[in-house]
Amino acid sequence: MTRPVWEEKPTVAGQAGKGTLLTLVTAAVIIPLWTVVVTSLSSRATIDKAGGLVFIPRGFDFSAYQSIFATDRVTRALWVSVMITAGGTLLSITLTTMAAYGLSRPGSLAHRPLLFLFLLTFLFGPGIIPSYLLVTGVGLKDNLLALILPTAVNAFNLVVLRAFFMNLPGELIDSARIDGASEWRILWQIVIPLSKAVIAVVALFYAVGYWNSFFNAILYLSDPSDHPIQLVLRSYILQGQAPPGVSLPGTNVPPPTLAIKMAVVVVTVIPALLVYPFVQKHFTKAVLTGAIKG
Repeated sequence: MTRPVWEEKPTVAGQAGKGTLLTLVTAAVIIPLWTVVVTSLSSRATIDKAGGLVFIPRGFDFSAYQSIFATDRVTRALWVSVMITAGGTLLSITLTTMAAYGLSRPGSLAHRPLLFLFLLTFLFGPGIIPSYLLVTGVGLKDNLLALILPTAVNAFNLVVLRAFFMNLPGELIDSARIDGASEWRILWQIVIPLSKAVIAVVALFYAVGYWNSFFNAILYLSDPSDHPIQLVLRSYILQGQAPPGVSLPGTNVPPPTLAIKMAVVVVTVIPALLVYPFVQKHFTKAVLTGAIKG
């Protein structure tokens, strides 16, 4: 009997090819990050000598970080992004979990029409102009809630959670009902503890979406003090010279423009890098569970 290809022992050439491919993929990720960090820590002379981005460090210069934190623009933008990400993720995961649980129960009220409505939003987007008219019509213009409420529930994430809830043992939920547990108690004390991995992954999806969102901020926020870090990063990158008011502390000489841009990129990426390791184990578990059940 012939065994499947994936059960065969890998050849030396196959192992070498896999190692080479993984090395190239790792280098494609690490080298740009390394270049960004090194450039943000380089002096004007080093950047001029390299002709742009710096790959080999020649001393470290923290003037770019000192200059962007000398004013409260980046600090406030970080705080706004943290508030939007934390509040939006909490609201989204709460609404999505409750909706997915309700739609996963066959006997729930109008669960098929409601599921159809959610899927319609997944297949057909409302468009920029209708969304803008709706958000401004309900009074959310120049309000941070305009970055949260329009995207509070994502149909794809809801379908993923619903599918996971439907695969939970029905006998466990039926026994809880026989013992007198309400639907709220079943959700919070039985379903959610059994679904921590997939909920953590969906929360990560929401958090990344809120953290990286900048287009809605362009549409709905006109006050620069309310701009999230992604919009500030966009303005720094698109400007051809050092942003106004950014200079070395105690002098009127601005640090290298390229170093400032790369420093803002580093500041923007660091929070995501700090959070991801805590969610990685849940992400792996959820992916494996979905593969086994699907």
